[in-house]
Amino acid sequence: MKFNNKKVIIFDLDGTLINSAPDLALAVNHMLKTLECKTFSEEVIHQWVGNGAQTLVQRALSGKSEIASDLDPTLATEALEIFLDFYAKNLCVATTPYPHVPSTLETLKNAGYILAIVTNKPIDFVKPILSGLQLNGLFELYLGGDSLEKKKPDPMPLLYVAEKLGVTTDQCVMVGDSRNDILAAHSAQMQSIGLSYGYNYGEAISHHSPDVVFDDFSDILTTFIDGN
Repeated sequence: MKFNNKKVIIFDLDGTLINSAPDLALAVNHMLKTLECKTFSEEVIHQWVGNGAQTLVQRALSGKSEIASDLDPTLATEALEIFLDFYAKNLCVATTPYPHVPSTLETLKNAGYILAIVTNKPIDFVKPILSGLQLNGLFELYLGGDSLEKKKPDPMPLLYVAEKLGVTTDQCVMVGDSRNDILAAHSAQMQSIGLSYGYNYGEAISHHSPDVVFDDFSDILTTFIDGN
């Protein structure tokens, strides 16, 4: 399919543009070890990513995707501080862009599209990661999970981007790997692209009905640029 009359492409970050799971797992297990709690494999922690740092830490302390109802709030606060401190110092140890991400973003930007990021990751980490992976300079605007009062799957960040960039939601497309991205797009009445890799809690992204699903990041070019 081809998207018509689009001006802005909004991307999720973790699981869409970058594979940050190795460094997130490193930080989670450092936090758990510091608190003398059980650690987990990267594959398990991978399933807990996508709703921001606080939720990730609470899931790790609970040892499952569903946060324990009796989780000690004081412990959770201490754990979050340990996690954030360690992660801030280890943002790009093993984090890498997914295949074809830099070249595809360059192609889209050179074709005249305005690129933005809406992630649930804390905003303080976004710029250092983009710089560390040499993806800075590509994006007109980026929002973190703590930039506004609400985060994905709420539509507020997507609506904010559209307003800030002076476009309608119909002129935007949301690109992401998780249900949070697609649900936010649906609520904002914005078209969306789902990516089958990334962090979607073991669900197929197609389950949430994005307008189109791709397995490779570069395939999104076929929807935006003639001749692809």
